[in-house]
Amino acid sequence: MPSTSGPLYLGFDLSTQQLKAIVISSDLRVHYEAKVDFDADLSSKYGIKKGVHVNEAEREVYAPVAMWLEAVDLVLQRLKEKNTPFDRVMGISGAGQQHGSVYWTKQGEELLGGLKTGETLVQQLSEMAFAHPWSPNWQDASTQKECDSFDAELGSENALADATGSKAHHRFTGPQIMRFHKKHPDVYRATSRITLVSSFLASVFLGSIAPFDISDVCGMNLWDIRAGKWSEPLLKIAAGEDGIESLKEKLGEVREDGGGSMGAISQYFVGRYGFNANCAIAPFTGDNPSTILALPLRPLDAIVSLGTSTTFLMSTPNYVPDPSYHFFNHPTTAGLYMFMLCYKNGGLARERIRDTLPKSTTADPWAVFNKVASETPPLGQKTNSDLAKLGLYFPLPEIVPNVRAGTWRYTCKSDGTGLSESKESWSSDDDARAIVESQVLSLRLRSQKLVHSPEEGMPPQPRRIYVVGGGSLNPAITRIIGDVLGGTEGVYRLDVGGNACALGGAYKAVWAVERKEGESFEQLIGQRWNEEEATVKVDEGYRKDVWGAYGKVLGAFEEMEQKVLAGEERNQ
Repeated sequence: MPSTSGPLYLGFDLSTQQLKAIVISSDLRVHYEAKVDFDADLSSKYGIKKGVHVNEAEREVYAPVAMWLEAVDLVLQRLKEKNTPFDRVMGISGAGQQHGSVYWTKQGEELLGGLKTGETLVQQLSEMAFAHPWSPNWQDASTQKECDSFDAELGSENALADATGSKAHHRFTGPQIMRFHKKHPDVYRATSRITLVSSFLASVFLGSIAPFDISDVCGMNLWDIRAGKWSEPLLKIAAGEDGIESLKEKLGEVREDGGGSMGAISQYFVGRYGFNANCAIAPFTGDNPSTILALPLRPLDAIVSLGTSTTFLMSTPNYVPDPSYHFFNHPTTAGLYMFMLCYKNGGLARERIRDTLPKSTTADPWAVFNKVASETPPLGQKTNSDLAKLGLYFPLPEIVPNVRAGTWRYTCKSDGTGLSESKESWSSDDDARAIVESQVLSLRLRSQKLVHSPEEGMPPQPRRIYVVGGGSLNPAITRIIGDVLGGTEGVYRLDVGGNACALGGAYKAVWAVERKEGESFEQLIGQRWNEEEATVKVDEGYRKDVWGAYGKVLGAFEEMEQKVLAGEERNQ
């Protein structure tokens, strides 16, 4: 039974296909949950599929902003039906899908500050509040010309990554604004404020336009992370003939404190749902930053997400940007950064190899793969004199490295020398081990500049590795992750259900309201988080000899990628 006293905190996750809400208490226990599935609940009204509209001719992907407004009232109504005591909710935060943008009118700002409790959000805001009724989605790929301009503006994609944490990407908000300005100049000029999806949702609860969050702003290609301010050359090309000042006014301020209160909740929610008038609205952040808040990651702790795609997240004090990955300011802790790698090829690539093996005779479709991958020696070497096997397996065009779909198999000596394309065919058994090694070697290669020794006498590597997603249930995969990446404290499967982003938002609200002066997110949440309930150790992690063997071929793995890149057309 939920407790009947004490403060509660509400976290949201506005993703592409759902709006999730989760209510927790100060001890981080979950008490109430609700969600709105856009296709199931709202597609008949908004005509969306998987949460979005697609204009294939221009490679545009976008969502109706009105649908999100309707979802806010609907999810709160569902919480109300579960008798959620809104009067005890003392803080709200959350996550929004990264890179999307919402274009407000001046009238929209005014309407936001005077909402009537007798009408819904969509009734009051959808007609006049937005200069543009659509929000570009992270899947949008219409901005190649703009990305080229962004990469060139500071001299190269390396220079852009050094300043903003990433090279130019189709989905990033700066190139999106640049294209929006060129395609809809009159709508751009009618726009009073531009918000990200995270600050849009925060604005709705605040009753005024919320500032950008210090972490989510890094997904725009407009914020100079090193300088801690907007990049004027990049603002200039995004704003075009309308000038820097026009865009600065539309973007507004960036809030550097990820905690505290931006103000009390809008009276609309007090009157309509019975929220406490003193409920604080804390900064909302992006979905990826919010994911790392779902557990109190220490520096050198890493998350490997093993879903359809592969994502690697790590909290680090080192800012070492590179065009092949992303850096963001940490969403709660000054002086820390969030490092992120995204790969299109994850579960699908592993499944392709699994399906070449004999079919499992058990209920577990991965049983044969697990056995074969576990029994095949590291790098396919039965003896040290055997050549090491290295492969790349991309059923889909990959981002890192940026190559077309294909499979490449190479061999080298144990010391990494003598790399050459394999002339002999490999067995499916070899591929089963090599597909996982390939994916994890790429993580090790690209994170090696960010790690240092977790403890005296240990080589640089992650301290603890948390695995999430479907692949985390696969013992062969988690063992190979430990073999290749190490992890001095081991590899742990993390289970916070499908609500990591909303949960991270709720934890952020707890910290924002209850923190003592100088108390970090990691300190407060770390003391209250029950690790035993959420994690289970699945591998020992660092094993000196096997970890060292992979280290010797890491240079050869990088050389293999470069050879493949040199022989392929770049995937634009």
